[in-house]
Amino acid sequence: MKAVPILLMTALASCAPASPEGGSQGTLAVTTVRKPDVRYEPSPRPVVREMLELAKVGPQDVVYDLGSGDGRIPIMAAEVFGARGVGIDIDPERIAEAQANAREAGVTDRVSFRNEDLFEADFSDATVVTLFLSPDVNLKLRPILLRQLKPGTRVVSYWHDMGDWKPEGTVSTERANIYLWTIPPG
Repeated sequence: MKAVPILLMTALASCAPASPEGGSQGTLAVTTVRKPDVRYEPSPRPVVREMLELAKVGPQDVVYDLGSGDGRIPIMAAEVFGARGVGIDIDPERIAEAQANAREAGVTDRVSFRNEDLFEADFSDATVVTLFLSPDVNLKLRPILLRQLKPGTRVVSYWHDMGDWKPEGTVSTERANIYLWTIPPG
């Protein structure tokens, strides 16, 4: 029984994420930082496209997806919009899945995934940040976004808003809204 987790850990430890500039970042440290804040639920692909379109993502952008799951947002940002993408997820299994998906999509030269706690991660080089988290997590993350991100960086959230921070754009989808904010001048 214990051989399966050991094999999984060995397989995950051998994964090497690609850096946004291309190439390998080395061996993925397989750690469960802590329990995830939200249950994993992938954003529907049409919603992903709508999020990236709302943020006006282009080839000059660096798109960070906080809680990136299977990597579909950074992968689509690279594959369809020509951007660089970075996914941050606390679950090492999601990181391994995202890396496999990036290899399959042929975008490992423009996409990377990091097994980190989004509340401790550095994403200050982002020009776009995407979220599909929860109301509480969004509110807890909001001061970090405002502190780390440069003015003009776009923040897009599916389903959940940011409390009294009013969005400058909202798109209704079949199931929920997508919200857009821009980091204001300091």
